[in-house]
Amino acid sequence: MGESSSTGTWRRAGFAGAAIGVLAAGAAAGVAVERLTVGRSVRQKARLALDSTGPYGGLRGTSGRALADDSTVLYYEVDEVATDTPPARRRRLFGRKEPAPVTVVFSHGYCLNQDSWHFQRAALRGLVRTVHWDQRSHGRSGQGVAQSGADGVPVTIDQLGRDLKAVLDVAAPEGPLVLVGHSMGGMTIMALADRYPEFVRDRVVGVAFVGTSAGRLGEVSYGLPIAGVNAVRRVLPGVLRALGSQAELVERGRRATADLFAGLIKKYSFASRDVDPAVARFAERMIESTPIDVVAAFYPAFAEHDKAAALPVLRDLPVLALAGDHDLVTPSSHTEAIADLLPDAELVIVPDGGHLVMLEHPEAVTDRLADLLVRVGAVPETTAETVTVRPETGNG
Repeated sequence: MGESSSTGTWRRAGFAGAAIGVLAAGAAAGVAVERLTVGRSVRQKARLALDSTGPYGGLRGTSGRALADDSTVLYYEVDEVATDTPPARRRRLFGRKEPAPVTVVFSHGYCLNQDSWHFQRAALRGLVRTVHWDQRSHGRSGQGVAQSGADGVPVTIDQLGRDLKAVLDVAAPEGPLVLVGHSMGGMTIMALADRYPEFVRDRVVGVAFVGTSAGRLGEVSYGLPIAGVNAVRRVLPGVLRALGSQAELVERGRRATADLFAGLIKKYSFASRDVDPAVARFAERMIESTPIDVVAAFYPAFAEHDKAAALPVLRDLPVLALAGDHDLVTPSSHTEAIADLLPDAELVIVPDGGHLVMLEHPEAVTDRLADLLVRVGAVPETTAETVTVRPETGNG
């Protein structure tokens, strides 16, 4: 007897829901081994324990909202410089002339949110003014208005660049800026430079690209045979659109396949074998909180992304280009290509690093970011030397 339509849809939704943001083939074997050695109830209890005790993602700042050009509400938070530093100590730190009041703006990647910068935020908290924002349809920002409804249109990287400009106009309307972007967040910065080159020349004093790409993402194999990847790539946009119209069904399937989903996230997020389980679960929570219709709306933008021509706008700025050496999502060769277009950029390839290198090796990323902030005068060198990575939660 043939498979019923509803049963077939359920099974397809469960598999596709598990494979959101990544390709499923590479992690199945490892998950199968885990199932043989660890009972499902034990794994579920471990997840609940990590959810209740994990110290990551609890930092909060002064909240605000910006309005995108299509009326999407964009959520951001600001961490101000600590005001309790005595004048005498400030003179010892900065000398006669204090550095300009720089604002450091963090843009996160696909299927993540502003909390993905937890370690860097904790280390810089109180030392420099920072802005952390959620891209449209992610985190606490509103669902993209242009993407809503039956006539919704896919997101473009150009739209994200305009969104960043809207946030900057409200959260940092004056003063120099350092822009930090991971993956899609780095592409967002490139789109800003492409659309607003004069603004960038006038306001931006430094840029950090972390695990990102200026284009040619259609050539990425995700560590899998290229023929299979190309076959999946041809059908995946249509599959995601179809599943996006049945979001509730897909989310149930996604929960039912949580084991496979966790294995996929670990494979495509981290390269180290000894990643803190609480960090791995923290990443899993962020990614699994991204609804299937959001995944579908954003996915086509990456194949179309090509912003290499915008990079020369940043040529005269201090730039950090950093990636993990085992990043399967945006390979380190893409970061090297960015550095080739920006000859004065500092190129850093982190050993044993995956796509979420800022969570996997937070000290390496934070140290290099602190160096960049010294170069642009955002913090004095003596202060940068005291910047440490600490797993604090914080609510202030």
